[in-house]
Amino acid sequence: MSRKPELKGRAARLARLLPPGGGRGQAARAPFVLLVVLLLGGGLIGLLVLNSALSEGSFQLDDLKQETKSLTDEEQALQRDIDAYSAPRALQRRARELGMVPGGDPAFLGPDGTVKGSPSAAPTGTTPLVLAPEALTAPPGGVPTATPSPVGTRPPPALSATPAVPTAAATSTPSPTPTPTPGR
Repeated sequence: MSRKPELKGRAARLARLLPPGGGRGQAARAPFVLLVVLLLGGGLIGLLVLNSALSEGSFQLDDLKQETKSLTDEEQALQRDIDAYSAPRALQRRARELGMVPGGDPAFLGPDGTVKGSPSAAPTGTTPLVLAPEALTAPPGGVPTATPSPVGTRPPPALSATPAVPTAAATSTPSPTPTPTPGR
């Protein structure tokens, strides 16, 4: 049987720090394997959670893109409606439905108070059917009913397109006569 050599000095102090025993390799291997298995299992579970979170975010992104596309389509449809309502012909048609007529020849006031041009009244034609705003209220049944006003009545002053005689405040355009330029 072999005897261990005796250590002296620094080596003896280091040997006292290590626990004595011959089965050191077997006992230290089991906790290490358990630690490695736990780290690998935790890593796999972490990757699974991360992958599911990324796929959930991808689904939400697709939903938001689809919603953005539908809202953009709706915005474009509304913009087309606005353009259709503000077209000159549509404005003219709605103005005629409200009883408005094109104005006559304008007259202008000069800075000294003289009237330039010959004013004329707006042409009077057949007065179309004008509905009062209170006639368009919906009854409890949900279908709005319109009660026409008599044909012979005039529309309210707010619907009139042009006054019969232009005033100084209504005309702000310069006189149509050209002024000579100096030096010619």
